[in-house]
Amino acid sequence: MPKPPAAGTQAPDFALPGLHLAGDTAERREYRLADAKGGPLVLVFYPGDDTPVCTKQLCEYTSDLERFTGLGATVWGISPQDLDSHERFARRHRIAFPLLADPDREVAKAYGIAVPGLGLRRSVFILDADLTVRWKHVALAGLTFRHSDELADALASLA
Repeated sequence: MPKPPAAGTQAPDFALPGLHLAGDTAERREYRLADAKGGPLVLVFYPGDDTPVCTKQLCEYTSDLERFTGLGATVWGISPQDLDSHERFARRHRIAFPLLADPDREVAKAYGIAVPGLGLRRSVFILDADLTVRWKHVALAGLTFRHSDELADALASLA
């Protein structure tokens, strides 16, 4: 299995189905990493919809989304659940950024964070405008998450 990409290296490319809750409408489309080129991207890999730590993490990032967008960044969440699960989760908690479905964990494997038989490691990768990894955190156990302050500091350092 590949190791997580190191800071200073190009992020592995991907295309995944995803949805973005815009008001009451869930817009479904394909999300390609290449489409994010031109501005910072925060990739949030999380183990599961509606699990306690994941819910707390994604709700915090939603609450602080203007802080991230104010730094020019886009945020995408990625987990193994399908789009129907993502839509229920996004509606229940008003998650305001796209949630992408990686049911075969191909992207998690490419990023070196898949755990055979268990899913994936809670991880955050911050990519610059050229899609180069500039900051990352890969959790060992995933019982905690990186808070918005730490992500905002990492994003501010890109400027």
